[in-house]
Amino acid sequence: MAVAYARLLVTDGVVRGLIGPREAPRIWERHLINCAVISPLVPKGASVVDVGSGAGLPGIVLAVARPDLSITLVEPLARRTAFLSEAVTALGLDATVTVVRGRAEDVVDGPPAGADVVTARAVAPLDRLAGWCLPLARTGGRLLALKGASAADEVAEHRAALHRLGGGDPVLRLCGEGLIDPPTTVVEIVKDRDVVPSKPKPSTRTAGSGRGAGGRGSGRGSTRRG
Repeated sequence: MAVAYARLLVTDGVVRGLIGPREAPRIWERHLINCAVISPLVPKGASVVDVGSGAGLPGIVLAVARPDLSITLVEPLARRTAFLSEAVTALGLDATVTVVRGRAEDVVDGPPAGADVVTARAVAPLDRLAGWCLPLARTGGRLLALKGASAADEVAEHRAALHRLGGGDPVLRLCGEGLIDPPTTVVEIVKDRDVVPSKPKPSTRTAGSGRGAGGRGSGRGSTRRG
């Protein structure tokens, strides 16, 4: 099943722009194994939400390695959700994997309610990422953010913001030491409490001043890896 998924990534995934052409020769070490090594951090039988799933990394990798998990792949772009749905069907994962088109903040009130684990790989800076992902986790659940070399700096910079968002003290974990070089860096944040979102302040602009509702919105675009 893993080989079949790798084949999908280096063929359809490249053609459809989900994986860069230069990534194809190193699809196993840089992408598949890089994601698979976080499996020990996920409890048995857990519900998992993969935010900004893109090509299914790490969500589909976890589904292949861990049939005990119930996984929801959340992705806002139609072409990516189409690929994810086709991959889930082709790999026979329909019983354990659900694909949802939308942004994390759009699906926070939908199923699954309160995931055990929320994953995200190279989606956004840690403070923004936690703001999107922690509301999807149950109290006592956790965010597993797959990060690169900047992980320690991000933790130091955003520690206070993570606490304000309801997260506990972030922990840096290195996964796959001795198996891949470099190992996968994961920032693990346990959700300590629910946080009520602050209401936006009413606008003080008068009619006709500045851009109105028809102007460009402030919603985020996809910042997913290539």
